[in-house]
Amino acid sequence: MLGQLRSFVRAEHGASDTGGFLLYRQLLRLLPALIVTCLGVAALTVTHQASAGGQTITATRVIPGDGGLTRQIRRYRRQTWRWQRVMGVQRTPASRRAPKHASRAYKRWVRNLWKRRAHRAHRRAHHPPHKSGWLCIHRHEGAWNDPNAPYYGGLQMDIGFQRTYGGHLLRRKGTADHWSPLEQMWVAEKAHRSGRGYYPWPNTARYCGLI
Repeated sequence: MLGQLRSFVRAEHGASDTGGFLLYRQLLRLLPALIVTCLGVAALTVTHQASAGGQTITATRVIPGDGGLTRQIRRYRRQTWRWQRVMGVQRTPASRRAPKHASRAYKRWVRNLWKRRAHRAHRRAHHPPHKSGWLCIHRHEGAWNDPNAPYYGGLQMDIGFQRTYGGHLLRRKGTADHWSPLEQMWVAEKAHRSGRGYYPWPNTARYCGLI
């Protein structure tokens, strides 16, 4: 198409005004076809590149802007603190000394730092040190949501036990039957660390071979 157009222009070059007008009209007629041809070639080229070797071209990874990085930092920080609260441990402090208008590179570093912390806290929260022991005791005690006084939840904690080792949950969520299984096990872990071991559950702990 391009070759035909160049030949046509050379043939008509130097013609009279009338011939120049005719040349102009001929070019206008050819222009739509030329545009369609160019677009078709471009589309075929893109299709060929996309399907070469049977492989699909993956989308380019979108790099978040400053606002996106800040939201990610806050999300991972909340996740970290959530799992630390489940474990009943002191939450990791957030630095207040960071510059107000930090660079994107610095924000990416902070984002990755909190992401690692969130993953570590999640993994640790789901694996209490004596998880197998608590699960065995639970099988002999009651349902995780057992609301019947004077003992509550899957580890049958009384109010004094809950107040001593899970006071923050008792104040915030009520008795142990309203706590998640992980929260109940981590409260039991706190009692275990205090030196009481499995002795608050003398019978079921013996059934499980823990004492």
